[in-house]
Amino acid sequence: MIRIGLIGCGNIGRIIAEHATNVKIVALFDKYYDRAQDLEKNTGANAFSKFDSFISGDFDLVVEAASVNAVSMYGAEVLLHGKDLVIMSVGALADPQFRENLRESARARARRIYIPSGAIFGLDNLKIGRISTIKKLLLRTVKSPASLGVDVRERRLIFSGKAHECIKAFPKNVNVSVAMSLAAGRDTDVELWVDPAVESNIHEMFIEGDFGETCIRVKNVPSPDNPATSYLAALSILSLLNNLDDPIIVGT
Repeated sequence: MIRIGLIGCGNIGRIIAEHATNVKIVALFDKYYDRAQDLEKNTGANAFSKFDSFISGDFDLVVEAASVNAVSMYGAEVLLHGKDLVIMSVGALADPQFRENLRESARARARRIYIPSGAIFGLDNLKIGRISTIKKLLLRTVKSPASLGVDVRERRLIFSGKAHECIKAFPKNVNVSVAMSLAAGRDTDVELWVDPAVESNIHEMFIEGDFGETCIRVKNVPSPDNPATSYLAALSILSLLNNLDDPIIVGT
């Protein structure tokens, strides 16, 4: 059974630790040590207050469920310690230099970096953008004021531009756009709307290319205790972990 170290013991981390079935969570780390301690009581995994102690543990793979900043701080160290890495906060990879450094570190040590599909569907087929022209790649996201931490009384467009710019302004809210960009091999156009009338996060993907065109609309249920993150994002990590050792790979 694959042994897992978990970075981030908040809402998403708890869902992962309490529901992963084909892997074993053995180590926990969070910058707020009390969160790791609380999760330790429910899972039997060991909580660590220092990253150096955590990363020296006996496990195969690290799951990041914390933040873009956590990926920037700890991603390279995970690979240097010979462990594979699952990145939830994929917005960290919007920085091309950081992304290439991680890629080279992983390649040099024969390690893998996994990026779950997160809060959207259809990510696997966006990979065609690397071999065939995609003419339009647009993500339109609508979120509630609470999930974005703003106070507005009517529907409003608060960002229009490229994914690598949007993630700088909203690092906890538009990881989806960076995942799309990485899959397609080109920067995604992003429209971010805030709407007091919505309770769920809504993502609409518009893709046109030599293959034809498609529109995918996903209405996400917010993750328990954290309206900024979708429940689907947590489930996508669980799906990835539960199928890591399956010899049959489904999808592009």
